[in-house]
Amino acid sequence: MSTEKDNKRPLWVDVIILILAGAAFLAMILLGNWQVKRLAWKLDLIERVEASAYGDPVDAKPDEAMPEYLRVKTDGAFQHDKALTVKALTDLGAGAWVLTPLQTEDAVFWVNRGFVPSGLSPDEWTNPVGDVEIIGLARPSVPEGTALEKNDPSANRWVSVDLEAMDTAFNVESAPYFIAMEHVGEPATWPRGGLTKLEFRNSHLSYALTWYGMALLFFAAMAFVIWDRVKSHRTSPDQT
Repeated sequence: MSTEKDNKRPLWVDVIILILAGAAFLAMILLGNWQVKRLAWKLDLIERVEASAYGDPVDAKPDEAMPEYLRVKTDGAFQHDKALTVKALTDLGAGAWVLTPLQTEDAVFWVNRGFVPSGLSPDEWTNPVGDVEIIGLARPSVPEGTALEKNDPSANRWVSVDLEAMDTAFNVESAPYFIAMEHVGEPATWPRGGLTKLEFRNSHLSYALTWYGMALLFFAAMAFVIWDRVKSHRTSPDQT
C-alpha cells in the first residue's frame, strides 16, 4: 500500500536541484557582470579612437607600429607602377581599394588611396606625380585574407591588406602598418579616400540587461517553486 509520504521526493533531490539552480543563477549574474565590463572597455575604446582619429596628425614613424586609427601624416612620391587593388564592399557599392607604395625620404609606406567602383578604368583614377603630403589613419596588416577568401599574390588577387605578402610580391620593404588616406581633390574624383569606418558595434548594455533580466526571472521562478514546496510540506498531513 503506497502512501503520500512514500511518493514524496527525497530531500537530497531537492538539495541537488537547489544547488544547480543556484549555479545557473550565479552564471547569469556573472555573464551580466562580464558584459558590463565589456561595455566599459568598448566605451573607452571608442573614446580613444575618436581622440586619435580626429586629432591633429602626427608624423608617421616607419620603424614602429603606430596605434590603430591614429591620424598620421607624411610626404613622398607614389610608386604607381606598383599599385594594386584589394577587393572591397563599401557604402558606395562593390569595387576595390587602391593600395600604392609611397616612397618617403627614408621609408616606404603602403597607402590606401581610397575606393574605386567596379568597372572603373585605371585611366580614370587620379595619379598624383611628384612629392605629395598625405594625411590618414594608421591601420594594421590583415594577413592571408578574409574568412571567406584568401589572397593569391601569384595572381595579383587581393582581398585584404597583407603587408608582408605585398612587400614580397612587389619587392618593397614597408612600414609595419599602412595608411588609410583621407580624401583629397574634388569630391567626385577617384580613388575616394576617407571611407574608413569608425563605427563600433556596442550591444553590451542590452546583453547585460538581458542576462540580469533572465537571472531575475529565474530567481522569481525558483523562489515560487521553493515556497510552493515548503507550503505543500506544511499543509500535507501524513497518511498511511
